[in-house]
Amino acid sequence: MNRNVIIVIVLVVLVLLTAVQAVQLSSLKQSISQGKVNIGTAPSASSGASVPSSIQNLPSMVGGC
Repeated sequence: MNRNVIIVIVLVVLVLLTAVQAVQLSSLKQSISQGKVNIGTAPSASSGASVPSSIQNLPSMVGGC
């Protein structure tokens, strides 16, 4: 195949991917503005999640072996 044909094919694929992402972004933006998106919360130590003992004293181990 000619090099120019390959370049055109790659550019067409990239433009199509960009168009799909633009549609998805627009849909997400609409969902956010309408309040349809639920944002979860990260588990915290106060919610009963336990921290492994190997990293509980991590700040005191900085710079040491």
